[in-house]
Amino acid sequence: MIPTIALNDDHLMPQLGFGVFQVPDDDAHRAVATALDAGYRSIDTAAVYGNEAGVGRAIAESGLDRGDLFITTKLWVDGLSRDGVRPGLEASLERLGLGSVDLYLIHWPAPATDSYLAAWEGMEEVRDLGLARSIGVSNFLPEHLQRIVDLGGAVPVVNQVELHPALQNRETIAANTSHGIATEAWSPLGQGAALTDPVVAEIAEAHGVTPAQVVLAWHLQQGRIVIPKSVTPARMTENLEATRVVLRERDLEALDGLDRGARTGPDPENFNG
Repeated sequence: MIPTIALNDDHLMPQLGFGVFQVPDDDAHRAVATALDAGYRSIDTAAVYGNEAGVGRAIAESGLDRGDLFITTKLWVDGLSRDGVRPGLEASLERLGLGSVDLYLIHWPAPATDSYLAAWEGMEEVRDLGLARSIGVSNFLPEHLQRIVDLGGAVPVVNQVELHPALQNRETIAANTSHGIATEAWSPLGQGAALTDPVVAEIAEAHGVTPAQVVLAWHLQQGRIVIPKSVTPARMTENLEATRVVLRERDLEALDGLDRGARTGPDPENFNG
């Protein structure tokens, strides 16, 4: 059973989902179909990934009730304006074959453009129109979040950021928590680098589980949402089983000690698309 997180708009989001970053469209179709069959119900994609159509085909062919699924997609930086949000989302919905998504995110703040505040007003509009049930952000730093909160409208339900043992983003997590925003980790395994860390390996051996399950359990026990990616059926199932792993306090502390500020992706402070 996949646990859920209560978002600040009272909707529930599965705490463990399936990501399709860097998965080509045809491969995404097969991978998402396999993931849904394995028991995943939350799927995370984005316009810029170029695989929304494949994700949509898998959803349509699954036979699952739409209400049992949680679908996330994201607005790319070329749509960062109040008037750019709705066309961006409608194009994504057409590719996905859906009437609405459960969560729509601004993919990057692109701070040099200073357009994310106007875009947030557009995000509120698509939520009010029923095109997105919940709205949030991705890769936002504390100062970006504060400016949105200062608008006085909706507060993002989620901030999806790069987060793994080698990059723990503590200041952003603290800002998320202070505003009631759920933290969602992309690249939760550090693109696989965390799996070869001796500390992770030692904890995995002590519990009789895999390194991936250790790292995912570390995220889950600290209340974060995770979206690991795999195109291998056995690993998809392995990742799901992380929900059954219970780490000791000393395990969590040891994993907390692995932070060294090592990014695998762009820095939100200077990435503008």
